[in-house]
Amino acid sequence: MEETLEFRLAAGDTGALGECYRVHSPAVRSYLRKLVPPQDVEDVMQVVFTEVWRFRHRFDPGRSLPAWLFGIARNRAVDHLRARAPATVPLEAVPDPAGRDGRLDGDQFADRDRIRRALASLPQVQRQAIELAYYGDLTQREIAEHLRVPLGTVKARTARGLHRLSTLLRPAA
Repeated sequence: MEETLEFRLAAGDTGALGECYRVHSPAVRSYLRKLVPPQDVEDVMQVVFTEVWRFRHRFDPGRSLPAWLFGIARNRAVDHLRARAPATVPLEAVPDPAGRDGRLDGDQFADRDRIRRALASLPQVQRQAIELAYYGDLTQREIAEHLRVPLGTVKARTARGLHRLSTLLRPAA
């Protein structure tokens, strides 16, 4: 029988867990530092190595022990982050966003609202073509493939929609 750390751990040798921790904990700790806040690394480390021992029978000693450890570490880090309560800030404490010149720019929000309302007033096929182009960042050819319509149809819908938007968004004189 093999006497490697992997085989000893899978067989339930209690000394193997300590050796596994001594050998692999620096790499696992470093990996976890990239995933969870610094103050939580040690807590997640404890959960990782508890699971290593608890699920040692699932480990295939012919496979990579570090890969198995990193898989457990990643899963526990994700679980840890999901369980955390999101940081909330009272709405009153959030300042209005600044414009490009550093001053508050309420006009920017008004413009967005006007554009949203103008888009909503377009026929659905025109709105869809424009949204896929501008918000979906697709080319007209990609839009045609996505919608399964001819390229000329996409070009016509986009042109008609943009023309209609220009009339709807024209500043009042």
